[in-house]
Amino acid sequence: MIVVPYEIKTGYENMQKDAQLLDFAIKNNLKEPIFRLYGWSPACLSLGRNQKSEFLDIDFLKKHNIDVVRRLTGGRALLHDDEITYSYVCPASSLNHGENVTDSYKEISQIFIEKFKELGIELDFGGKPARGHFDYCMLVSTGADLCCGDKKLIGSAQFRKEGYILQHGSILYDYDKDLLEKVFGEPVNTKSITCIKEINLKITKEDIIKLFVKKY
Repeated sequence: MIVVPYEIKTGYENMQKDAQLLDFAIKNNLKEPIFRLYGWSPACLSLGRNQKSEFLDIDFLKKHNIDVVRRLTGGRALLHDDEITYSYVCPASSLNHGENVTDSYKEISQIFIEKFKELGIELDFGGKPARGHFDYCMLVSTGADLCCGDKKLIGSAQFRKEGYILQHGSILYDYDKDLLEKVFGEPVNTKSITCIKEINLKITKEDIIKLFVKKY
């Protein structure tokens, strides 16, 4: 596995880097996966590939120095603020069930299940889906989401190109409920999402980053 060192970039730079890694893998016909962890500065709202943007309050976002980008991947919007984001690029053929979207999510996500056990955090698939339409990704739960105690902790999305998969997602370290509700204009049910600080206050971002520096 090729591990890209942790870095903090703008939203545009982060999405550009993920796209570049995908194109690099395709061009070089890479057989091994590429794994990257990164942060965002300033905070940024990323829209899913085909998500409508009518809910955005651009003036509010500008006032609070929140950028907006559109992802290659589908799904709904995320506010990238106090979190760690990951991306994983691999040929679909390298997975046991790479042709199946849900199964490939689960296969890639096993990395996090295994690594988070080292921090005493038990992750599983599923969660409790919220009722109704939501623009905030973390409120929408599927059988492939990674949860802790039935609360969504990691939200992920995929994009496929020329036989390769780009999967990236948000690992919530902490979140501001009031800010999320103002950004998305919808109630945030804290019974359906969680974050690292809620699970264990002693775990730092550095602790999580170090998990993935070790050789797989």
